[in-house]
Amino acid sequence: MVTQPIANETATGIFAELDVKSIALLLDVDGTMIDIGPSPHEVHVSDELRDSLARLSRATDGALALVSGRPISDLDELFAPLKLPAVGGHGAEMRVHASDAIRSMALLPQELRRHLATAATPGSGVIVEDKGYSLALHYRQAPQHEDRLRSHIAAGRAAYPAEATEVLPGKAMLEVKRPNVSKGEGVRDLMKCPPFAGRVPVFIGDDVTDESVFAVLPALGGKGFSVGRRFAGLTGIFDTPLDVRRALQRLAANGQAHRA
Repeated sequence: MVTQPIANETATGIFAELDVKSIALLLDVDGTMIDIGPSPHEVHVSDELRDSLARLSRATDGALALVSGRPISDLDELFAPLKLPAVGGHGAEMRVHASDAIRSMALLPQELRRHLATAATPGSGVIVEDKGYSLALHYRQAPQHEDRLRSHIAAGRAAYPAEATEVLPGKAMLEVKRPNVSKGEGVRDLMKCPPFAGRVPVFIGDDVTDESVFAVLPALGGKGFSVGRRFAGLTGIFDTPLDVRRALQRLAANGQAHRA
């Protein structure tokens, strides 16, 4: 384990030397593999990235999963025709094999979600992402509304005291979700299942919403890489999602060469 996280080309070199036959690749999406867009639905997934993921999925014998705050149905749409194992909704959803049905936790009450969504008034620039089991309010186009959104969410949660919820902050985003649900717990559960079980988890993330994964990696014997942000215990840091895409492409090429 590298004691001080190393950035850029050196991190790419460390990543490229990973043994694809012994690792499980766990990959955050927004801000990690793809660039943050104006809204969750205004992002671009390149054919080159799809190709890298497809090759790495084969090279790892299927032990590659997307770990995202997005619903798995959104991930399938983004990466189509690829359909990959996934932990979605910050751990609220899971699919271990591409052919499996999506397992999901109970939905938040529609009335609560409807109340929270009223924060997105016309022309405000606030975008609602209703996932059913959680609801996110994105303010990347309207940062001046952050305090108003925090107050609105607090009032909404207070109006439904019987519903156990918590607020998960992200990059220009606030999400109301069930407590005790996290990407880290999702990864912990995923790593108990074939083809992930018995492999070394290697996770790349970029945001505070990924802290729970970095926190469980030591107990799983895993390695953590981040994008543009320091977390405890990292093996390396990439500067941008472009660097991650290049690293994945390089690892895919190396993995293919090892299989030949």
